[in-house]
Amino acid sequence: MAFEIKKQPKAYDVCIIGSGAGGGMAAKVLSEAGLKVALLEAGPKYDPADPKQQTQLKWPYESPRRGAGTTRPFGDFDAAYGGWELNGEPYTKKNGTQFDWFRSRMVGGRTNHWGRISLRFGPNDFKHYSLDGHGDDWPISYDDVKPYYDRVDKLIGVFGSKEGIYNEPDGLFLPPPKPRLHELLIRQAGAKMGLPVIASRLSILTRPVNKDRGACFFCSQCNRGCTVYGDFSSSTCLVKPAMKNGNVDLYTDAMAREVLTDSTGKATGVSYVDRNDLQEYQVNARVIVLAASACESARLLLNSKSSVHKNGLANSSGVVGKYLHDSTGASRSAFIPRLMDRKRYNEDGVGGMHVYVPWWLDNKKLDFARGYHIEMGGGLSMPMYGFGFGIERLQRNDPKRAASQMPGGYGASLKDDYRRFWGSTVGFAGRGEAIARADNYCEIDPNVVDKFGIPVLRFHYTWSEHEIKQAKHMQDTFEKLIHEMGGVPLGEKPGADTMYGLENPGRIIHEVGTTRMGDDPSRSVLNKYNQAHDVKNVFVVDGGAFVSQADKNPTWTILALSMRASEYIVSELKKQNL
Repeated sequence: MAFEIKKQPKAYDVCIIGSGAGGGMAAKVLSEAGLKVALLEAGPKYDPADPKQQTQLKWPYESPRRGAGTTRPFGDFDAAYGGWELNGEPYTKKNGTQFDWFRSRMVGGRTNHWGRISLRFGPNDFKHYSLDGHGDDWPISYDDVKPYYDRVDKLIGVFGSKEGIYNEPDGLFLPPPKPRLHELLIRQAGAKMGLPVIASRLSILTRPVNKDRGACFFCSQCNRGCTVYGDFSSSTCLVKPAMKNGNVDLYTDAMAREVLTDSTGKATGVSYVDRNDLQEYQVNARVIVLAASACESARLLLNSKSSVHKNGLANSSGVVGKYLHDSTGASRSAFIPRLMDRKRYNEDGVGGMHVYVPWWLDNKKLDFARGYHIEMGGGLSMPMYGFGFGIERLQRNDPKRAASQMPGGYGASLKDDYRRFWGSTVGFAGRGEAIARADNYCEIDPNVVDKFGIPVLRFHYTWSEHEIKQAKHMQDTFEKLIHEMGGVPLGEKPGADTMYGLENPGRIIHEVGTTRMGDDPSRSVLNKYNQAHDVKNVFVVDGGAFVSQADKNPTWTILALSMRASEYIVSELKKQNL
C-alpha cells in the first residue's frame, strides 16, 4: 500500500524551517508585514518563564538527578534541549574527521543557552580576500549591513562601550556592567602588553527596552533561560512577540525531511515528520525559508532531490555543504595568588564576561592569516562540585610555591582552605576565524538514516596551518597574561602534539558557510539577499549564507541578514516576483 503524506489544510505565504536567530527574526518581520507564516520547529515549545520549564534560580540539589551526571552537555539546568549527540539522530565522519555537531531541538534553538556575545562583523571581515588573498570576499559590504545591525541593536538591546576600533564597529549600546575584580586585574595586565581590554558586547538588558522584557537582575544564569526575558533568545524576543499578531502558526516537534518542488523545479512546500506520531505531513507555501542551522539547512537541500534538481535543491553549483567552517578555540586557566583570601561579596553580574579583548594585531606581520578575540572567566561565582580540585595541578607545575598555598587536611580545615582559594582562578579562551575551504564539507551519507528515515550528514574537516598557528599564538598570549598577573598556569601548556589545544571543529558551535552567498551562481548557492540562485522562492537565513566567519560570534550577523532578507521577500512578493 502506498504511503500517503498528510497535507495541512491551510496554505501559507511563507514556511520557515527553524526558530532560532534567523528563523525567529524572519517570522517576526514577515508576519508583521501581514504575511501568513508557518513556523516549523523540530523540538517542543519553550518558555523560560513557564514554571514547568524554569531552571533559573534553582539550587544544585533541586536537580532531579541530584549530581548523578547530567542529561545535557552544559548541565541539568542549561536551557538546551540537545547536544553533540542526539538519541536516534546520528551523523557520520570520514577520513579521521573529528567534527562535532551540536543540535538544540526547541523553540528558539541554540539562542536559548548561548553566551550572548553580540559582535558586529567589521568592514575588513566582508573583504578578506582583497586583504590577504585567502577565501573569498562577500558580495556585500559592512555598509550594506550596518543599517540592519543598528535596527537589531534597537530591537533587542546590547550593552557595550564606544571604542572607535575600525574593524570592531561600535553599536547602539546600553550601559555596560562594571568589571569584576579579576577582570580589573586582567585589564591591568593587558595594558602592560598592549591588549585592548574593553567592555563586553552582550545582548543582555542593563535597562529595559520595552514593556515586555525586564532588565537583568544580575543572577549570572543566562544559560538557564531568563524568566524576565532580560537577555536575547529567539524564543522570547522574536517568536513570542510574532505569535501575538495572529499571522504565525507554530508547528512544534516537526522534523523537516525535504523541500517539495513542482515539475518546473519551483518550491511548493515542506515535508516533515511529526515526532509524536511519526507520520509524515506536508505544508504548502509560496516561499520557503530555511533557518535550521548551517548544517541542517544544507542537509535539507541535499535531501530535496527531483528530476529538475538532481544534485539537491539549489545545488547546480555543487557548493551546498562545502566551505563549512567553525570558529577556532583554545583555552588556558591559571591560579592568581593575589585573588586569595578575598572579602566575600556578591560578584555575580551578568551571565558572562564583563570585559573582553578584540583582535588587536596586524596579520600581515604574523605567520597566520586571521585573528581572534579573547574571552575570560573567573570571580566569586557559586561553587559547584569539583571546585578547587584544579588547584592540585599547581603542585605539579610549581611545587615550592604550592607547598604553603595548597588546600590540605580534611573536615573543617579543608573547607577553610577551599574558602581561601575561592575566586582565585581565571580562565582565558580564544575564539578566532578559520579560513573557509571547499575541502571542509558535509554531505549525505548514502548508507545511514536517522530514526525518522531521513538520510544523515557525513562530515569531512581538517584544520589548516593558519588555524594551528593561530592557536599557538593564543597560548603564548595567555601565558604572557598570566605572567603579568603574577599567576601560575594550571596544567601543562598545550604543544604541537595537540595543535596547541585547538578544539575539535564544531565544539565552539559557530559553524557557518554551507550555503554561501555570492554573485557567481557557479561558485555560490545564494545571492546577496540570501535567495537561492536556482530557485527564486527559496531563501536561507541562518549561518549557512556566510562567506567567512570573522573573529566574531555569528549571531548578530545572522539576525541582521535575516531581517534584510525578510524585507526583500516582502518587497518581491508585492512585485509578484516570487
